[in-house]
Amino acid sequence: MENGAVYNETTEPQAKPPRRPFGCTLRHLRGWRLPTKAFQAILSLLAVIFEEIVEDCIKCGGLYFFEFISWSAFLLSLFILCVYCTDVYETFGEDKAQRVNFWAMSAIGVFFLIASIVFVVTSSGSALENAACAFGFLASFAFLAEVITEHFHSQKQNINGHTENPGNTQSATENQPLNKQS
Repeated sequence: MENGAVYNETTEPQAKPPRRPFGCTLRHLRGWRLPTKAFQAILSLLAVIFEEIVEDCIKCGGLYFFEFISWSAFLLSLFILCVYCTDVYETFGEDKAQRVNFWAMSAIGVFFLIASIVFVVTSSGSALENAACAFGFLASFAFLAEVITEHFHSQKQNINGHTENPGNTQSATENQPLNKQS
């Protein structure tokens, strides 16, 4: 009992988790999310590539609008993918990251759909323009499909997550003092 043998340290420094290569992980993209995110980025990139190959246009406003939206969709889908795959996800928190993803995918899907419609209306009908439009529509449907799936998934969780005693009622055991005097 000399030297204070009874009084050993009770806390040890917490070991740092092992570093991931480049801070990248796929654990937040389980199930259908990873293929969906990859599919969105690939379709957006294909829309960008085909619209960039278009050499001549009669009404170029639709092409320029489609170009802006397709590039924006591609870059934003990569950004959201990077958020899910890096430590930024933990920094934001799951709720904020999913909320940003939901609203970003909604906006991208709607604007991509509008841009594709405008491009179809203003295009001259060349094969490259038609291919760009097709990939634009496919990409917009991929973005909107994710939004719809997320919406139904969150609704399902809300329905399954309701408790018997919603709210903060006084009859709940949690609200009673621990040392209640009778």
